[in-house]
Amino acid sequence: MQFWWVNHNQTARQEIEGLYLWSPKTESNGARSEFYNNMRRASPGDLVLSYSGQAVRYIGRVTDFAFTTPKPAEFGTIGANWSDDGWYLPVFWGPLEPSVSPKSIFETLRPLLPTRYSPLNLESGAGNQKAYLAEISRDVYEAVTAVASFDAITLHRAGANSLSFEVVNELLEDTVEQRITADRTLDDTVRRSVIQARRGQGRFRSNVEKIEHCCRLTGVSNPTLLIASHIKPWRLCTSADERLDGANGLLLTPDADLLFDRGFISFENDGEVLVSPRVDRDDLRRLGLNHLNWDQAGFADAGGATWGMKELAAAQISYMAQHRVNVFVG
Repeated sequence: MQFWWVNHNQTARQEIEGLYLWSPKTESNGARSEFYNNMRRASPGDLVLSYSGQAVRYIGRVTDFAFTTPKPAEFGTIGANWSDDGWYLPVFWGPLEPSVSPKSIFETLRPLLPTRYSPLNLESGAGNQKAYLAEISRDVYEAVTAVASFDAITLHRAGANSLSFEVVNELLEDTVEQRITADRTLDDTVRRSVIQARRGQGRFRSNVEKIEHCCRLTGVSNPTLLIASHIKPWRLCTSADERLDGANGLLLTPDADLLFDRGFISFENDGEVLVSPRVDRDDLRRLGLNHLNWDQAGFADAGGATWGMKELAAAQISYMAQHRVNVFVG
């Protein structure tokens, strides 16, 4: 388990009410930010202290890995200079009562805070202006929570009360579909095909089948057992062409499709399977994927027969590169 501290004075109300955290992926000048990179490092079960208005007012439990979404509409004009492309981290929040002013316990906190990427100024105790999600030690977490109380049982059961990737993704895709339906620049046939592509059907699937002939993870080739899955997620595509492009797709069995969509697996250009280091290997075996040889290129079935890896088509490479950066949970 890891412990985190978020400074979100501008967006605390929206994020607490919405049960999430959201950040851009980079600074406004394109520079990488350790505080934004931490959004991808947080894992389900991690605990987060919410700091706003000069006090820690909520404690949260991360309920899913971060994934790519547009800036939340409820932010309005907040962060007008932020990129619209960012990380969405589901978090269940509960109040910390009473709220805790870090300055009131700063002599205790100061020696426990990280010397680099600290959420608080080590001299004044005020929130560091550019710090968003900062990693803290258990000692910092315990120093803050020792002087307040929270509903630990409800927090521990947070997953049942939170917005999962599936729920958020469905809501976002509904919004995109409504926009497509209202787009009069698309003719009816294209509009219908793009909407069908959301479910991996119609023209998109036909286009994928011209490139892919079996599941890259399991080798299953029966078309009735395969899903046409977008490499660059349907909701993140910027045009009808991307949503219908067969090169932006794979044929996967349902379990493989879920793993790929959630970023628990991806593929190198030579076809090698990438497996997220944050996926429990026992869970993979429970899914029946114990035949995969995670330590070597390629994979073998339970009987020892090896399936050869198939290189990506040239037109698939740029899509998969985006998947490895924006979807794969590294």
